[in-house]
Amino acid sequence: MLHFTSDLDPSIRLAFTSQHEGNLALHVNDDPHHVAENRSRLEDSIGVRRFSLNFMNQVHSADVFTVRPVERNSWLDPQAPTCDGLVDPSGTQALAVMVADCLPVLFVGRDNTEQRTVTAATHAGRRGLLDGILTRTVEELRALGAQDIEAIIGPSICGACYEVSPEMAEESEHIRSGIRSETRWGTTGLNLPASAEQELAGLAVAVRQSGVCTLEDENYYSYRRSSDAGRLAGLIWSVA
Repeated sequence: MLHFTSDLDPSIRLAFTSQHEGNLALHVNDDPHHVAENRSRLEDSIGVRRFSLNFMNQVHSADVFTVRPVERNSWLDPQAPTCDGLVDPSGTQALAVMVADCLPVLFVGRDNTEQRTVTAATHAGRRGLLDGILTRTVEELRALGAQDIEAIIGPSICGACYEVSPEMAEESEHIRSGIRSETRWGTTGLNLPASAEQELAGLAVAVRQSGVCTLEDENYYSYRRSSDAGRLAGLIWSVA
């Protein structure tokens, strides 16, 4: 598991799981009890209480949901919100985003006037990125008072591996100049991590990249490598 510490608030921890932590998604072809065990072990390992991780029903949208404290005894009740971004105004809730090639992006925002922290976890696939999910997340953090914001882009497919049709590349380039790339084997591709970093930097967000390509590194799940792949998670939580 890749671990990071926030530069804005040292009590905030950020991490990205690997295949070692197992599949964390209930929507793939896996035994739900096995997934629940993986989630429980993960919560124990990062020191948060059972059933406290906030997951999403991700649908490649630009929708952001504001989380509130909730008591769970099951991963199915209450159901996870349908969205692609979670924002926590308190900075205390444990947030999770699941991917297997798309971008998992974790945010820390700091309100220096009130001396408080806000956090977010966002799923940015091609469609969500083009539709502005990252900008929407930053806008929500700013609305909550965040003056300084940092983001970490986790393991995801790189521009040299993400092959798409020429038509899709042209459409995407028309919407976001510079997103088009060339794969290492000479076909058309898209560079989602670089495009996301460019967008966030333009919004005055300090950005770090994990530098891990999920297709190249077999320690991570990749849908491009296998359509039966599980899902890794980007996690953000407080140790305060």
